[in-house]
Amino acid sequence: MEVASATQREGDSPSQLSDDELREAYRWMLLSRAVDEKAFNLQRQGRLGTFAPCAGQEATIVGVAMALRPGHDWLVPQYRELAAQLRQGWQLRDAFLFWAGHPDGWCPPARILPVAIALAAQLPHAVGLAWGLRHQGSDAIVATFCGEGASSEGDFHEALNFAGVLKAPVLFVLQDNNWAISTPRSMQSAAESLADRATGYGMAGASVDGNDLFAVFEAASTAVARARQGDGPTLLEARTYRLQAHNTVDDPTRYVDPVELHRAEARDPIPKLRAHLREHDLLSQEQEEEIAAEVQTVIETAVAEAEAHPRPTGSELFEHVYAERPYRLEHQRIAAQEQT
Repeated sequence: MEVASATQREGDSPSQLSDDELREAYRWMLLSRAVDEKAFNLQRQGRLGTFAPCAGQEATIVGVAMALRPGHDWLVPQYRELAAQLRQGWQLRDAFLFWAGHPDGWCPPARILPVAIALAAQLPHAVGLAWGLRHQGSDAIVATFCGEGASSEGDFHEALNFAGVLKAPVLFVLQDNNWAISTPRSMQSAAESLADRATGYGMAGASVDGNDLFAVFEAASTAVARARQGDGPTLLEARTYRLQAHNTVDDPTRYVDPVELHRAEARDPIPKLRAHLREHDLLSQEQEEEIAAEVQTVIETAVAEAEAHPRPTGSELFEHVYAERPYRLEHQRIAAQEQT
């Protein structure tokens, strides 16, 4: 089912979101937070597998997503970018199927690559994809996400070096949320700003308040416009904070200082955007209640559809691997099918 209609951006650059786009952004952020809560409950009930929430990082994810053209630009996510994936066309029902381990949820629609669990492994693919698009004569760009923990991986450095040399049209969004599971930011790098690394790779770099939707959107729009006109990649560092566990099998109370967490909660991007909308008469109490009710309906419908979906068979494990299956795998697929 459709989660919500995404506003198609006709061009890039404006550092300003329209009133309708602001309400759309608020809806995506609210939906993302509500899915976090629902997914945690489902996982605890044994109805869902491991899930990584993005609570606290919604402004970064949605701010970047709003700068893209759905159906034209490409998204290469890590594992916290649900709102951006939904805006690009992934259905929430399929997202729940994915987290439940169902093969029918493994393959997102065109222009979105699958979720990447291995840190930074998706970044070289994003660069290759962007380079290929340019060879095809397309002005589409690629936006890819990672965390500050992933910035310590070799794939991160190799991807940025490759992108800089090729002037590939890719936007690297580095979500500095202060924690790589239980490893603090201070143990990832001695650099004051991770965006400073961009200089070493010959690309543009910027560091923004990742909890400020407007700052993220402006920086992302600038980077997208640069990439689209052939001026190369950008490393965008979004300084934010992870308000929940790394994932549903993590216990952040063992390493997060509650005082620090309380300070971070005061910067929660959702109440921040809500206050702005209310202050400028862009969101009435009635509209807020309607959006909240719509979000809950969308989630409950998606969960019901996912759980009513036919259960997978063993033979489906062999799909979406090879264009033409080798004899050995085809033999195993037939054997698995006969056992069901």
